[in-house]
Amino acid sequence: LNDELFFAIAGHAMRVVEIDAVYCKPFATEALLIAPGQTTNVMVRADQAVGRYFMAARAFMDAPIPVDDKTATAILQYRGVPTTVTPSSLPRLPSSNDTAFVDGYNDKLRSLDTPQFPANVPLTVDRHLFFTVGLGMNPCPTCLNGTRLTASLNNITFVMPKVGLLQAHYGKQKGVFTTDFPDRPPTAFNYTGAPVTANLGTRLGTRLSRLGFNSTVELVLQDTNLLTVESHPFHLHGYNFFVVGRGTGNFDPALDPAAFNLVDPPERNTVGVPTGGWTAIRFRADNPGVWFMHCHLELHTTWGLKMAFVVEDGNGPDQSILPPPSDLPPCYS
Repeated sequence: LNDELFFAIAGHAMRVVEIDAVYCKPFATEALLIAPGQTTNVMVRADQAVGRYFMAARAFMDAPIPVDDKTATAILQYRGVPTTVTPSSLPRLPSSNDTAFVDGYNDKLRSLDTPQFPANVPLTVDRHLFFTVGLGMNPCPTCLNGTRLTASLNNITFVMPKVGLLQAHYGKQKGVFTTDFPDRPPTAFNYTGAPVTANLGTRLGTRLSRLGFNSTVELVLQDTNLLTVESHPFHLHGYNFFVVGRGTGNFDPALDPAAFNLVDPPERNTVGVPTGGWTAIRFRADNPGVWFMHCHLELHTTWGLKMAFVVEDGNGPDQSILPPPSDLPPCYS
């Protein structure tokens, strides 16, 4: 739950046909990259000698962070082969820090973009958001060394409320959350420069971002070198989005959008923010309610690396939040 993974099958190429339950342009590959929260469907042709073949997975990490570098294995077994047959060799996986493979793999991910399965990429943007992703350290008198590791978006560490966010929003309950999550970080700096190891405190809060119904949103997620750079897989509840761009270093709003793919970008619900880089996504806010967006590395989520969007109701009969069922059990009863 805390690592992106490479996956391969010995002696068998794979054909990627779907990512996050959305068809993509098919392509052949010897290995996959998959992050926590993502899904990938592949087609495999069983055309090798009848036998048993190792499948293997191991962590991808191109940041100076220790990971469990063990290789997990399973076996693909052809019908009629006894389980006593030992597979001959492991598949060839990319090196654990093979950023070039990752970039090449991600470049191949494209929406199918056919009349039956169009890529409805928002071409105009109503709301531009820029969120920095970082680690931090806050005072903790009862912790070792008097500090606690945290994580934040725009320097805000999310605090889980005692009342469900959707329940509070639907019931117009005051005091559970605010809707003042900032559209950009409080202070601009060289996000991916030398590691920042001082002044790492974050603000705590249950702060949400309000979006108008059917508005179009562009969100740039920027990794930072607060303590260290690292890849983060981000998942948005309630929506698919289009991954229109990504890059290394600091996002340049004057230059980088010119290279955005607005024709057939991959459509996903979980995307990796590259180590020391950025990812840009676009979506249409047409699903009213309260929707979390969080890092899918389990440890980072528990440290507060998450936020939520409040999407307003529309005017149509099918554009509003449905009431809770009559038998919905109350929380903390």
